[in-house]
Amino acid sequence: MKSPTHTLSATDVHAAADRIRPYARRTPLLDLEIDDRRVLLKLEHLQRGGSFKLRGALNAILSGALDDHLVAASGGNHGLAVATAASLLGVSATVYVPTTVPAAKARRIEAAGARLVRHGATFAEAASAASDAAARPGHRFLHPYDDPDVIAGQGTVAAEILADAPDVDAIAVAVGGGGLAAGTALAFDGEGRVVAVEPEHCRCLYDALAAGEPVDSAVDSVAASATGASRVGEIPFDVLSGHPDRADHSDRPGHSAHDVSSVLVSDEQILRARDRLWEECRIAVEPAAAVAFAAWLAGQVPGDRPCLIVCGANADWVAG
Repeated sequence: MKSPTHTLSATDVHAAADRIRPYARRTPLLDLEIDDRRVLLKLEHLQRGGSFKLRGALNAILSGALDDHLVAASGGNHGLAVATAASLLGVSATVYVPTTVPAAKARRIEAAGARLVRHGATFAEAASAASDAAARPGHRFLHPYDDPDVIAGQGTVAAEILADAPDVDAIAVAVGGGGLAAGTALAFDGEGRVVAVEPEHCRCLYDALAAGEPVDSAVDSVAASATGASRVGEIPFDVLSGHPDRADHSDRPGHSAHDVSSVLVSDEQILRARDRLWEECRIAVEPAAAVAFAAWLAGQVPGDRPCLIVCGANADWVAG
């Protein structure tokens, strides 16, 4: 595995964009006025497989041997991304998920052609079993966020945003294990702020930045199937902690508008934001995809031209 910060850069993100272009969709930007404020939405829930995760999976697979049997562990979206990418590239895959995986995500993983294995009550337990299975000859484990090729692939979301709207000065992203936030920071390359948003009770990045190192955190949120990593990835942490770490430390030396802010939103805010995306935009998404919007509605995303990544739609949900 690469050492993260001195080898990962915007160059890796642009190389990933070239690599995955034949397979990944270039998702649109939606320019809105809500509550008398302008905001851009990057509609990544329209990606193949229903989330941004396809980008990282494609880049990681295309950066290795295509004759390997792929093994993944996931709360749902990464597993579906690996299953989708494997189908596109003609390779086989097994996806380990916790027994708590939402039925919609499990069904779609199997429909994409991957073998589904339910194991353990948490992502960590599923990941341990997947890692053991991947130790067999001819098998390759694809980590959902603590992998440099996955991170570079996720950064292509932000690269597209900046290509289509170069005046964007802040990008807000939901955080699970930190891969999307880290990739976004690499793509931004010091030119704007990344706002890394987590549910109050799924806060592995927030807690790691407070502790100065990755630590174990509790997981309990309506968005946990997508943001439920109990520990931020080592590589994402290394990338993200290279910037001033917390919005509430804005008076510390070296803090500027070109950095990473870590903020929290409640489950109630997330569900209200999800419902507003449907009521005002007819965008139907899973709770995690409304996390960045919730932070923006609460005034936690700065900038004159902010963009929010609407990251996934793998839920069976309709407005009541």
